[in-house]
Amino acid sequence: MPAWMPDFVTPQFIVSLVVIVAMIHVIALGALYLVLLERKLSAWMQDRCGPNRVGPKGLGQPIADAIKLLLKEDFFPKRADRVLFLLAPALAVIPALIGFAIIPWGGTLQIAGEAVRVAGADVNIGIIYLVAVSSLGVYGVVLGGWASNSKYAFLGGLRATAQMVSYEIPLGLAILTIILTAGTVGPSEMIAQQLDGQWFLIHQPVAALLFYVCMLAEANRLPFDLAEAESELVGGWHTEYSSMKWVLFFLAEYGHLIVGGAFFTVLFLGGWSINPFGGKDLPMAGGLGMILLQCGIVFAKVFVLICLAMAVRWTLPRFRFDQLMRLAWEGMIPTALLVLLVTSFMVFMGWTQFMWIAGLGTVLFIWLVRPMMPKQARPNHRVGLIGSRFSPLVGEDTLAVPGESGGLPEAASGGSSS
Repeated sequence: MPAWMPDFVTPQFIVSLVVIVAMIHVIALGALYLVLLERKLSAWMQDRCGPNRVGPKGLGQPIADAIKLLLKEDFFPKRADRVLFLLAPALAVIPALIGFAIIPWGGTLQIAGEAVRVAGADVNIGIIYLVAVSSLGVYGVVLGGWASNSKYAFLGGLRATAQMVSYEIPLGLAILTIILTAGTVGPSEMIAQQLDGQWFLIHQPVAALLFYVCMLAEANRLPFDLAEAESELVGGWHTEYSSMKWVLFFLAEYGHLIVGGAFFTVLFLGGWSINPFGGKDLPMAGGLGMILLQCGIVFAKVFVLICLAMAVRWTLPRFRFDQLMRLAWEGMIPTALLVLLVTSFMVFMGWTQFMWIAGLGTVLFIWLVRPMMPKQARPNHRVGLIGSRFSPLVGEDTLAVPGESGGLPEAASGGSSS
């Protein structure tokens, strides 16, 4: 570097600054076009056209939506806490915009005789940083629901709090299994191990499934969007928001989706690896062309994961809240503890090269044991209306309706069972 530059301006500093500026714009602009992608994908799944009026093939629709939201009236609800009401969107969007910093988008590049990592921050505790930052997003949701002075927003904030606290437990356990398997909390080291061996998706398929489901729950995506259920809570915790404050909440949702997809790629899909079974693969270091190829592969994997999340949204119905909690506490948390126990045993015995056998054994064990587990009675079984023809009083005559039992109407004498 030139002598007149400060000491902190190193090749790694310049590359990290370029990555940070580029990724902030990618997330901000990508959120706009991810909305268009979701609308197009849902239209394709439902045999519709989708947005096709503004611009060629509807590509100008996100710009029109952004202009509309900029020009909408920005108001404050009566008796709302103005400070917290303004602070909540910022607290929601900031964690989504800073979590990507430790993601290695590419390998190692040689600049001015120095090896630099293509990441916003090359730190050796990257996984811990990302987990800590992503967990802060709940504060924006809770404050938005509390400060709005609305019953619907308040209920949405309560639901979001319970949901995020519940699903962060299996999320953390799934990440811990990968940390045990890799023996490091550095993202670059995890990718290097998968380049030399196999993807952790093959070693830990159950942990990958748990992580992806928790990622959808943390981003409030269907079928886990109980905090903003339109059919029950109008809009949930963002009911009273409008204009750009409302946009920030949805920018945070899609930002978490992008960062979550990149995090999944690092943990389970080998980063820029193209060979999941080991053998010949892309190197960790290379020239500019190799780095661009690696970045393209990572972005392609993230894009596929986001499309899968959108397909899940338009395929599965929304859970009831009791089903949501039961899935976490009675299903995912015990399963995550089992996976963690099996992983700990394999690491202790030094059998990490056979971890894929333990992963398949875990899947088989869950499949065999699950039918033998005690089943809870249906919480919402049908309650008969006493006195109706389906639930008559003791000693009451009933009359069958034509067509229901396939016969002619006839009187049932002597009473029916209640």
